[in-house]
Amino acid sequence: MLKIKNNKKNISAEIVVNLKEITNKDIFTIKNALNKYGMVYFKQQKLTSKHYITFAKHFGKLANYPRLKGLSKKFKQITVVQRKATDKGPSFGEQFHTDSIYTKKPPRFTMLYSKLVPKKGRANTEFSSQYLAYDYLPKSIKNKLLKVKGRYSSEGPISVTTRERVKEKGRKIEELKSTHKIIKKINSKNTIYCSPGHLVGFSPNLKNSEKVKKELFKHQVKKKFQYSLEWEKDQLAIWDNRSMLHQATPFKGNRIMHRITIL
Repeated sequence: MLKIKNNKKNISAEIVVNLKEITNKDIFTIKNALNKYGMVYFKQQKLTSKHYITFAKHFGKLANYPRLKGLSKKFKQITVVQRKATDKGPSFGEQFHTDSIYTKKPPRFTMLYSKLVPKKGRANTEFSSQYLAYDYLPKSIKNKLLKVKGRYSSEGPISVTTRERVKEKGRKIEELKSTHKIIKKINSKNTIYCSPGHLVGFSPNLKNSEKVKKELFKHQVKKKFQYSLEWEKDQLAIWDNRSMLHQATPFKGNRIMHRITIL
């Protein structure tokens, strides 16, 4: 029987269930929990790539990530996010962001499935609820953001964390750019949809835009909005990119994660 264990902040929840034996009723419950908590995760899941893809399709159309090649021709929607012990520089995604916001139709959801992880408590993924960030956003900033869109680029500040993997397993593509509303209503709640790792400006431009960016970024990732997920082998997490920022934490060692993004 499916069981939900939410944390004290209600920012995420662990769901206890065997993903290879889920029912339509279970999927409905999982989707409601995802809408409520922004991120849910499942421990001790022995999934093949086929199982993983099958589960992901319950949440929408699978996207092809524009920056990295897929796992294989058969499973091209699965991308490998890997950190090697010999790697130098920051980990892939080591800055708060939302995935692929630089595309015209960014993914609604992201899934990560752990294949190889360091010791527990290292290589966490940190999440920051943008529902809560909106609720506590000062009116002076809120009024400004309601009038503008964010301008995003695949070559934004976070690109420094992806270069090793893109060079090794990447696609040859030019810079990707997009604009999106910053204040959005998702699941009947307002959220801040802004990726600090990709934002390069506002449209139309704001007076003192750099100051506004700095104040916004600082607010978005306050500790009271955050939850840090400890990874174990064979653990799967799914989150809503429209209401949740995430980032990798610094670590040294080997880690292999399989990622799927969902439109």
